[in-house]
Amino acid sequence: MHKIVKDYYGKQLQNSDDLKTSACCDASQVPGWLKPLLARIHPEVASRYYGCGLVCPPLLEGCRVLDLGCGSGRDVYALAQLVGERGQVVGVDMTVEQLAVAERHRAYHSEAFGFDNVTFKQGYIERLDELGLEPGSFDVIVSNCVVNLSPDKDAVLREVHRLLKPGGEFYFSDVYADRRVPDHARNDPVMYGECLGGALYWNDFLRIAHRQGFADPRLVADRPLDITDPRLALCAGSIRFYSATYRLFKLKELETACEDYGQAVIYRGAIMDCPCRFVLDKHHDIEAGRIFPVCGNTWRMLHETRFREHFEFIGDFNCHYGLFGGCGGGLPFDQKITNGNGGCC
Repeated sequence: MHKIVKDYYGKQLQNSDDLKTSACCDASQVPGWLKPLLARIHPEVASRYYGCGLVCPPLLEGCRVLDLGCGSGRDVYALAQLVGERGQVVGVDMTVEQLAVAERHRAYHSEAFGFDNVTFKQGYIERLDELGLEPGSFDVIVSNCVVNLSPDKDAVLREVHRLLKPGGEFYFSDVYADRRVPDHARNDPVMYGECLGGALYWNDFLRIAHRQGFADPRLVADRPLDITDPRLALCAGSIRFYSATYRLFKLKELETACEDYGQAVIYRGAIMDCPCRFVLDKHHDIEAGRIFPVCGNTWRMLHETRFREHFEFIGDFNCHYGLFGGCGGGLPFDQKITNGNGGCC
């Protein structure tokens, strides 16, 4: 599969117009605060962007960030502006042609930003231990439509967990399916290159996350994907595919269900570009200044991470009231295409 991906992204695709599905991000849905950052990125870098969502979580200033499958570096150079001169962004990709584009324009971006805080490494995202990266050294790890391309997704999440600091997070967009993808679709080179053949059944993704130490994956945003190529649509059959953004926190005491301890938080409204509300995930849109009841896991995700100073915390873990209301199972993704202004395209 590595050979297929290298050929597809290194030789077959020359720009985003060559793609055959809607998996790539719709530029019209990019949030306003991000557009000035993207406008400063070199046109060649931007034109070779193949991501399926947005991987710029808030509050990154001064953070050390790792971008898995960075390609030509669009997200790396966007993140470089967000972490600032005190931060650092490391991009990893296995495709020589893509990394050559990223490296070719380092001086351009250094001059535009006023600092050089990026590093690119060639390697495989399931073999990060070969790249000399220090365990527990990253505040945030991101990935944009790349985990589905890996033949060993357990290894990817295991390496992510190893490299994150305690309280760090894996914030990433990828493609998922509403069922397990059959062999005929998974082994089709174009289906695989278009991020469909390697897409995980969403429930299998949750099982892998739990197995690798991420007890409570949080869905941030999602959208259904259209397969516009007739041959690929026939190959996909009745399978529904979704682009989705998840965030996974490295926190030891997270539980596998949302348990109610009578806790609440108050958002102070001090995070840049989030003055009125803070969106932790699809089900936690926290308005500034209001008491917001939360489960124990959400309380920890805010209290034991870089978000702590921006919240007031009410309660503790001394009294348990059972399962937090509204927690259930079933397909988590929206079924209809909408034109909302959420974080994911």
